[in-house]
Amino acid sequence: MSGGSGMKLRSVGTRAMGCLLGLAAVMGADAAATAGGAQPAAAVSPIYGVAIPHGYREWQMIAPAAEAAPLDELRVVLGNDVAMKAIRNATLPFPDGTILVKLAYKKKQSDEFPSATVPGQPTTVQIMVKDSKRYASTGGWGFGRFINGVPADKAQHQTCFACHEARVKSRDYVFTRFAP
Repeated sequence: MSGGSGMKLRSVGTRAMGCLLGLAAVMGADAAATAGGAQPAAAVSPIYGVAIPHGYREWQMIAPAAEAAPLDELRVVLGNDVAMKAIRNATLPFPDGTILVKLAYKKKQSDEFPSATVPGQPTTVQIMVKDSKRYASTGGWGFGRFINGVPADKAQHQTCFACHEARVKSRDYVFTRFAP
């Protein structure tokens, strides 16, 4: 009797240990891949080296926006905790560590409610990262523009700061205002 139950416990224990070892191997590989913030070259914007932040879809919304022709897009801007605190307190300039993420979608007429416009195909994910030392020559901001997770080319990234500088320099180069 004791031999049978001991065998059953050993079998369950062996399977559990195998699962734990497998999980540890996966976690170890993941940790090794992200150690030191290493990113594959294809996942980082040219010029600035900005990557799409992990977990950004869980961040809070700062504001929605609609872009007229020729882009015809619906957009939503999300902010990390540093950004949200600065936005709520009307802190300018934004502190280092602020990250803003803009999600853009083609406008689409709702199938269920034709007078409504809803997000259609995604077009870009655009990122601004505040680091006053690293990005001193661009007002403290690094930029990233991604299409289907791939950074746009260098030419597109060369237009980011000039556009922000020409239009919203007095607002620390940020177009977005907090939606009440």
